[in-house]
Amino acid sequence: MPAGLIDSITSLLELGGPVVVLILVLSIFAVAMILLKLVQFWREKVGRHRRAERALHAWFHHGYGDARNLIEGDRSPAGEALSACMRLAVAPNMPKDAIEDEVGRIALTRLHELQRGLRALDAVAQISPLLGLFGTVLGMIEAFRQLQEAGNAVDPSMLAGGIWVALLTTAAGLAVAMPVSLVLTWFETRVENERVAIETMTSAVLSHRTAGRHTEAEAHAVKAVAGAAHAH
Repeated sequence: MPAGLIDSITSLLELGGPVVVLILVLSIFAVAMILLKLVQFWREKVGRHRRAERALHAWFHHGYGDARNLIEGDRSPAGEALSACMRLAVAPNMPKDAIEDEVGRIALTRLHELQRGLRALDAVAQISPLLGLFGTVLGMIEAFRQLQEAGNAVDPSMLAGGIWVALLTTAAGLAVAMPVSLVLTWFETRVENERVAIETMTSAVLSHRTAGRHTEAEAHAVKAVAGAAHAH
């Protein structure tokens, strides 16, 4: 790190006091948490549904065998939930409620893992501007105290300098809160999209399974009617 940048950070911390130091610590924590979540989302293939969509297409047009070959090894939450749904859907005499419960359990577990740490980022986004405002209030109190002690020998530059130093903490708090809020919104949107993908894909599998059973039952009924008519 360049010496000039280190000096600037040091002077900023000296001017802002302990409040700016605390905001700096929160910003380091937020950056570390954001990097960890990015790695987690990339490793678990959040939002990458092409493989699951191909498997769903194969389920409708070619059957479970081809769909299973495509979906096996998919580590995304949507892929894992879809794989379990297909596997249970082809099991004989498996109730739909039991399939939905198992798929819901898998989805809840995976989505909970994705949401872990997001509340900490939300706390950073909320408390940073409050800390900045708190530092500003403390700085204004100190500035007016010095102004009172000066008595008749009031120097306007003294008051102006105290005010801008006090406002420095608010600026630091907002500088941390705004980007963290944007990144948090992006994370939450990705998690919500994953939840919607799980619901739509598994619902399509179960609907196709129910429709297939209805079609089979209708075929048996037609055969029975035809047999009865032939007997008469």
